[in-house]
Amino acid sequence: QVQLAESGGGLVQAGDSLRLSCAASGRPLSRYIMAWFRQAPGKEREFVAVISRGGRSTTYTVSVKGRFTISRDNAQNTVYLQMNTLKPEDTAVYYCAAGFGECSDDACNERTTNDMAYWGQGTQVTVSL
Repeated sequence: QVQLAESGGGLVQAGDSLRLSCAASGRPLSRYIMAWFRQAPGKEREFVAVISRGGRSTTYTVSVKGRFTISRDNAQNTVYLQMNTLKPEDTAVYYCAAGFGECSDDACNERTTNDMAYWGQGTQVTVSL
């Protein structure tokens, strides 16, 4: 089993940037594909980004493509989500998740919540006008 803990959320204005971190403990991060999801009030949890075990393949949901970047440092057991040009519609609780899905070196498909095995408790991101 692995434990995940997110950090880095906060209150920012539209156009600002934030960098979220997800620290893993209990098991090596390299065992898992890693993903970020988010959930706005009254809405279902939605996929944001996924990265392969070696970090060579990434996939993003259309609404964040070109603005967000997922990365990982397996030696530090940490995955990141760099969020640039934030918009009010990005406001949500952001969750880090680990899973046993398969990714190739150049392709990692979008995931659903049911694809992931372990979840962090989330960090709040609020973007104001």
